Amino acid sequence: MDLPVDPARYATFLGVMAVMAVTPGPANLFAIATGAQKGPAAALTGVVGMNSATLVWFAAAALGLGALILAFPQVFLLLAYAGAAYIAWLGIKALRGAFKSDAEPEHGAFKQGKSALLDGFTVQITNPKAVLFFTAVLPPFLDPQRPLPAQLAAFAVATIGMDVLAMSAYGLGGAALAMQMSEPRFRRGFSFVVGLLLLTAAVLMAGKAR
Repeated sequence: MDLPVDPARYATFLGVMAVMAVTPGPANLFAIATGAQKGPAAALTGVVGMNSATLVWFAAAALGLGALILAFPQVFLLLAYAGAAYIAWLGIKALRGAFKSDAEPEHGAFKQGKSALLDGFTVQITNPKAVLFFTAVLPPFLDPQRPLPAQLAAFAVATIGMDVLAMSAYGLGGAALAMQMSEPRFRRGFSFVVGLLLLTAAVLMAGKAR
């Protein structure tokens, strides 16, 4: 029985994907910031949102969206800049909270992750790193002699599996740090750090789009 992917190519892909998954980028920085600001439940909800967007990207790859983006790069630029602007807005909100003298703990209000799912989806669907992955990194590993759907399914399992592990570790790490801080002064300081992380993610997204 023929395998859906070439074993040698798949092994190489796993190595490349492992490095990409653990490298701090917009998605992992967002996971840290969400965990730090809203707690572990919201961090994991954000991970679900980001990987839901990855599934959308895999479906788009199957439909040939990668070729469309290469043909119309201005669409990609608009998408990436819109995502960067959104993450920057979240960062500014966190910085504003850091300068409120009467800031209260926000974990109780956000532990259900009311917006973490949508925020995570938005981060990944507009992430230039994701677009680069599907237009430049993934194509060389695809074998034109094998059925494309089966290959994409195998690569999706590896990609999402590694991303879930890495993003969850970053997010829960951020949440663990946040739970150590109960005094208002430390909360404000941590909100400031969260804002800087989100703004850094926005800059990375905008920079990779150019």
